[in-house]
Amino acid sequence: MNDDDPHLREIPVSRTELLQGQFLHVVRDTVRLPSGAQATREYVLHPGAVMIIGLLDDGRVVLERQFRHPMQAVMIEFPAGKVDRGEDRLVCAQRELLEETGYRASEWAFAGRLAPTIAYSDEIIDIWFARGLTPGERALDDGEFLDVIAATPDELKDWCFTGKVIDCKTLIGSMWLQNVLRGEWALSWQSLAAATPAGESGA
Repeated sequence: MNDDDPHLREIPVSRTELLQGQFLHVVRDTVRLPSGAQATREYVLHPGAVMIIGLLDDGRVVLERQFRHPMQAVMIEFPAGKVDRGEDRLVCAQRELLEETGYRASEWAFAGRLAPTIAYSDEIIDIWFARGLTPGERALDDGEFLDVIAATPDELKDWCFTGKVIDCKTLIGSMWLQNVLRGEWALSWQSLAAATPAGESGA
């Protein structure tokens, strides 16, 4: 936060641990408001995640269909996943793309970051573009079930407009994709070897 924001800043006073699960870490912070009064803020601490916009040679993008329990619905999303402790964000993006879709990419470009749930989580998602894709075998986690699909950018844009896609990160990813394709937002591509998932030997 900028130094010229004291009229907005909340100062942490204390923290209470509410839940430490396998995935979620929930805390309640007591904060001092700009007025001097105190309030509580309950939110989720998150290690961060990545999302991958995979560009196929035919112009389509790689997407997934996955059942999301909190929504009780199958959602259309860009491939994404949580960053492991100490893991490089690009390595995570390579790993998630390969594990979930089977695709390896020869070129990668970092696009930007998004904070999907700023009212109740500190999660930050890094947006990566990938191209030069070659198909291969997936390596899904135990208990993970998803379909890999592809759509044209115009199809995806239409799905976002009609509500077929409501996932926040995918909506933002579609916006990034449209601006990149129009040449309004530039990417800096780098050639890199794809990551190898745990348990699979490299070439």
